[in-house]
Amino acid sequence: MSISSTTGPSTTGGPGAGPARIANAVVLVTGANRGIGRALVEEALALGAKRVYASARQPVTHPDSRVTPLVFDLTDAAQIRAAAGQVASLDVLVNNAGLALYDDLGDPSVIERHLAVNLYGTLAVTQAFLPLLTASVGAVVNVLSTGALAAIPVIPAYSISKAAAFSMSQSLRALLAGQGVRVHAVMTGPTDTDMSRGLDIPKAAPESVARAIFRGVTSGAEEIFPDRMSASLEQSWNGGAVKAMERQNAALVAAAPAAPVASGMSGT
Repeated sequence: MSISSTTGPSTTGGPGAGPARIANAVVLVTGANRGIGRALVEEALALGAKRVYASARQPVTHPDSRVTPLVFDLTDAAQIRAAAGQVASLDVLVNNAGLALYDDLGDPSVIERHLAVNLYGTLAVTQAFLPLLTASVGAVVNVLSTGALAAIPVIPAYSISKAAAFSMSQSLRALLAGQGVRVHAVMTGPTDTDMSRGLDIPKAAPESVARAIFRGVTSGAEEIFPDRMSASLEQSWNGGAVKAMERQNAALVAAAPAAPVASGMSGT
């Protein structure tokens, strides 16, 4: 499936539109049943979201009438499409659901499992909801990890998948900019969730991470560093050579042919 959308940009927005707002917005959070996902649902409600779609593999119950459960598995394309058909409008998509297993790279199938969820699943969800986000001139928020920048060797398959998801996020940012859709990459440090329960290190509370994520979205930050550990990287990242190269590479989108043909290049 192409990442391009058949829905044109909103006549009230478009390239250069301001950062997304959460008040009165429709927000979808994947992995909403626990950890950062659950905290994101609560924070969106606290910020005045009009509707919050809470996605998980099992229905999420919530006392607030603004919360609507969505049930789908990130590895099931048919379930994702069905869920997208239940949503009439969307302003902010938060791709939070993920997989993290301890491994030593000895079993390639563990890498494949991580990629299926953290890379391909995130992309599939983004593609499914992109027409709605294009219509609203909305935002995609991919919850990643500092492991995307420097591998965490006790969870290397996870680190590989998050590095790939970060590269995808950078590409989406450039490809969707012309439609006014913003793409944010969240570089979380250690957070006190089930995923990191086995690591005996200082961890941020999911609630504080959720608050920082939405602050970053509403301020228009491309990379969001939502905790004390990750925030130590923010200044050097934003002023660094890699970020400058990303912006330089993004200019290639406008210079490339409208329908580039994937092919190898050979010299003489």
